[in-house]
Amino acid sequence: MRTRTLKRLGAETVALTVATVVFLIPFAFILLNAVKNEKEATDLGFGWPTEWRIVQNLTEVVQARDYVLLRAYVNSTILTVASVTLIVLFAAMAAFVLQRRQDRMSSAASFLVLTGLIIPPAVVPTIWLLQELGLFKTLPGLTLVEVAYGLPYAVLLFRAFIAAIPREFDEAAMIDGCGGVRLFFQVIFPLLRPVTITVILTSSVAVFNDFVNPLYFLPGDDNATVQVTLYNFQSQYSTQWNLLFMDIVLITIPPLLMFVFFNNKIVNGMTDKALTG
Repeated sequence: MRTRTLKRLGAETVALTVATVVFLIPFAFILLNAVKNEKEATDLGFGWPTEWRIVQNLTEVVQARDYVLLRAYVNSTILTVASVTLIVLFAAMAAFVLQRRQDRMSSAASFLVLTGLIIPPAVVPTIWLLQELGLFKTLPGLTLVEVAYGLPYAVLLFRAFIAAIPREFDEAAMIDGCGGVRLFFQVIFPLLRPVTITVILTSSVAVFNDFVNPLYFLPGDDNATVQVTLYNFQSQYSTQWNLLFMDIVLITIPPLLMFVFFNNKIVNGMTDKALTG
């Protein structure tokens, strides 16, 4: 018994050490270089700064290119809230129908959901479609793109959770006079709270941290999102590393805080059953 305990402690120590090396050391590197002056940050080292330029670098990052970072935060917030709301709503309803119906149509739809996770997105056809719809270079257009890319993962999570809800709930609600819409929103959806929180948190971080889609489908300073602002401090011939790292710190804080404070809810939403009794 004692040998088994020592082995477990050894494995936990190794895992903690690996996690520290993989996550904390790079973050410490970013923080150190974010508070240095431009010359010291160019060395890209772990040395302590001779001059702590926290306020100065922060001010320069916020004021860069006529306060584009503030506009980017507003755009990213609108994009994240709208995209996640639609992902949760559509994914939950689709997962409920796919789980409860057992026919060829639902099997074909389930196959399409899986292909959404396997097949990489096509950028050029998507741009062409958005241009035809008049949504290219607009937040609504990018919102639709984020929803389309985020739906398959969310549908799979919701479907696995709905599978644990007995069908007797559906039958009892229908006997009491509930139609399909009332059945879902008044009976089923309230039971999906744990997995809904998980989908909200994971999707919010994914959309907020997305770099590629805003770069392709929402170009321009007025439409910039927080990840695209990293280009503000890079050019063909030089890079302001201290300001670049300070920008990374600023755009990393919101998703980092979400994971720190809601980590347990994410894990519970992945593992808990809808009903325990």
